[in-house]
Amino acid sequence: MSMSAGSKVFGIGTDVCEIPRIRASFERHGLRFANKILTPAEMQIFLARRQRWPERGISFLATRFSAKEAFSKAIGLGLKMPMSWHNCEVVNSPSGAPVVRVLGVLKPWFESQGLTAKVSISDEREYAVSFVVVEQTLLD
Repeated sequence: MSMSAGSKVFGIGTDVCEIPRIRASFERHGLRFANKILTPAEMQIFLARRQRWPERGISFLATRFSAKEAFSKAIGLGLKMPMSWHNCEVVNSPSGAPVVRVLGVLKPWFESQGLTAKVSISDEREYAVSFVVVEQTLLD
């Protein structure tokens, strides 16, 4: 992740998530748990992956949980308004790279600060990990 010219690092966030913990929460609360974490667009992907291979759906849910936690840390708000699970969406670009989309009441705050985010996500059998760098455009 290289820095853009005319910008500075606003914040860095990382999160490690235990996939078995996410699986247990999903088994206990079902789609209610997934709906709490995922936006409608993310939910469509989750349901499609879960239908093809249930464990892949759980991994998707864990990576999104982790990425949103890391993003909330990088912007310095945690999960306090205007940041919420549904005001941040992690989707894949056409190349497959994960991209953070800022939505709802978080979007005007994020844009007014001149922020952009870069995210990296990885998962293995037991863990999902995310790393987010938020940059701030410097005004001339």
